[in-house]
Amino acid sequence: MTFTFRPVDPPKDAELLHSWVTHPKAVFWMMQDASEADVERAYAEIAADEHHHALLGLRDGTPAFLMEWYDPAHRELAGLYEPRPGDVGMHFLVPATGTPVHGFTRSVITAVLAHLFEDPAVARVVVEPDVRNTAVHALNEAVGFVPEREIQKPEKKALLSFCTRERFERAVAA
Repeated sequence: MTFTFRPVDPPKDAELLHSWVTHPKAVFWMMQDASEADVERAYAEIAADEHHHALLGLRDGTPAFLMEWYDPAHRELAGLYEPRPGDVGMHFLVPATGTPVHGFTRSVITAVLAHLFEDPAVARVVVEPDVRNTAVHALNEAVGFVPEREIQKPEKKALLSFCTRERFERAVAA
């Protein structure tokens, strides 16, 4: 599967993103009770933030998933671990569907990591999913993430995990 990426346009994309982030299957996105205006405001804040970015992943020009990337020294993980030069934090969301495609989510995370590693300055991708999100832990491990430890964030207990460029390339080649 081939994907392209474009920046989230908060006013244009708020309705779509609202339908994705408030769906019961997106519980770990922690926006279940958000209004469409809340979603637009949240993504407007991200669009204005030099340390946090949101992109829509497109399949054949149609929005298919959401990815966010951030500087962990300034957002999300600031003060919770010792960031290294070249670290970038990442979140991704594949919306719920009534017609799931086998392997789609793995294709998405692979495309997200490939997109991040296109930047030669990125040495390692950092994630901090909820410890209860076992499905994403398995997916992360499949593309090269190694769990380091549990951390307590204000909103959740998270599994801090890292994926180097080399581990990603080995996992994708396997």
